[in-house]
Amino acid sequence: MRIRHFAYVSLMALALAGCNDTLESASKIDLSTVKNKVEQPLPPRILAQMSAKSMDRNSPILIRIFKEEGALEIWKAKTDNRFDKIADYKICAWSGRLGPKVKTGDRQAPEGFYNLTRANLNPNSKYYLAINTGFPNKYDAVNGRSGSDLMIHGACSSSGCYSMTDEQVLEIYAFARDAFKGGQTSVQLQAFPFRMSAENMYKHRLDPSYDFWKMLKVGYDNFEVTKRPPEVNVCEKKYVFNQQTADGGGFNPAGKCPAMSTPPALASALASYDKTYAMDYAKAEKKFDGLAWYDPTEAERKAVVAKTRKGRDLAYAPTGTSLEAGRMVKVAELEGMMSKPAVPATVPATAIAAATPAPAAAAPAAAAPAQPAATAVAEASPANVPVPQQNPLAFAPEPPQETADASKKPFWKFWSKN
Repeated sequence: MRIRHFAYVSLMALALAGCNDTLESASKIDLSTVKNKVEQPLPPRILAQMSAKSMDRNSPILIRIFKEEGALEIWKAKTDNRFDKIADYKICAWSGRLGPKVKTGDRQAPEGFYNLTRANLNPNSKYYLAINTGFPNKYDAVNGRSGSDLMIHGACSSSGCYSMTDEQVLEIYAFARDAFKGGQTSVQLQAFPFRMSAENMYKHRLDPSYDFWKMLKVGYDNFEVTKRPPEVNVCEKKYVFNQQTADGGGFNPAGKCPAMSTPPALASALASYDKTYAMDYAKAEKKFDGLAWYDPTEAERKAVVAKTRKGRDLAYAPTGTSLEAGRMVKVAELEGMMSKPAVPATVPATAIAAATPAPAAAAPAAAAPAQPAATAVAEASPANVPVPQQNPLAFAPEPPQETADASKKPFWKFWSKN
């Protein structure tokens, strides 16, 4: 009886392990056996999970990214049009630090809300397979942010992209492909610096990007409450979510916002959510009184996973997570750390070699943390707010990358349905 019980527990453990993809894809698929990567079907384990969760194979999906923990999630619509998580992956490499992309060459990976159409899929990527993030979107463009061809791709090497292992991107691509085949015209990509819990927001309250993150949090909260992709618009150079306009007025990214309101049922649900959030934030204030989060540099993140590169191809350049390399410090200590010169006078060649992706697998560039305004961080931040140390590897030339015409189409307005 004990033996049978042990065997059952072991089998359950294996099954659960299969639900969490890590640096090496849990499917452990032999890529040499894949005859057509563009049409490679999703593995049986995922199809079985879909069936158990009442999901159609071709139902819509949503992609969520959390930089700090290096996580990419796939959410999929169930028969009731609510979304549930169906897969998660550990991002193999992302460059820069927490904060949005601002300009070409800053090595930042995008943060914000992006619409991916079928045209964003690149089956001929030199990084195995790729999905264009759609950066810059309307918000980025109206705020003067620049950069192009920022992808979710394979090869595990990044200069502004979200890079996965080839095994992982094979599955992610298949999720998107099947959703488009099912009729979804636009997949929403939500890219966040971290999970926007009360505790995380308090820990990051001194970051120069905090105001930008508070704006993203409104969209984050809308999804948490409805489990449906929020309708995203831009006016007055800021994001607005799930807003109804009087007389069907439109949104002008650079113009004044029209008269708008939140649907009553959604407003009530958000009010309840905010009440709980306020209580959790008060708890975080007590728990972390006098402390704040130190966001590590890209080089510091790479140092924690340096051993994983041994015996691998030079193009394999994983980055550790901010949770692994960062830490809580006293506010005074953080201010002291951030008051040091932004760019070191000299950067050891060994450090550059260790932190810089090999040219053969370099990916597109991205941007430095900043406030929503297009001014420099140092100028936009109050004197009493610490400015993050400049990444010594920033502003490297942005290598060419594959392009994809991301024609914009309206996306699924699930929140407005019963």
